[in-house]
Amino acid sequence: MTSVGEAMETLGREECVALLRSAPVGRVVYTDQALPAIQPVTFVLDGDEAVVVRTAPGSKFDAALRGAIVAFEVDAFDPAARTGWSVTVVGQARAVTDPAEAARLARLPLRPWAPGPRDHFVRVPLWRVTGRRIPSAR
Repeated sequence: MTSVGEAMETLGREECVALLRSAPVGRVVYTDQALPAIQPVTFVLDGDEAVVVRTAPGSKFDAALRGAIVAFEVDAFDPAARTGWSVTVVGQARAVTDPAEAARLARLPLRPWAPGPRDHFVRVPLWRVTGRRIPSAR
């Protein structure tokens, strides 16, 4: 962890991955018809290597992610204490097509909140992981 100015800390990869594990919902940032789009999703980490989300096969979201370079973001804030943190991942989204890999991912603790079938998996490798924290006032 390093200081950014006097009010912000830059987090190392290990701490960023730990914070990713602590968040139940994140946001996928992608391009939809040449415009920026953001979709909140439930997710799980596959080891320390990738974010995994479940999608509905054939959905617009599923199609938009195929092979796209995306950002994935999680955060937590305490407005009363004026503290918080944010972690961002960048990687190329890949649809999981191998049945054995899909079966393995189905055993991970990932339960979508959205209604309807979500039996398709998309992986976003942790190519670039960055994070920042606003610490409590000293």
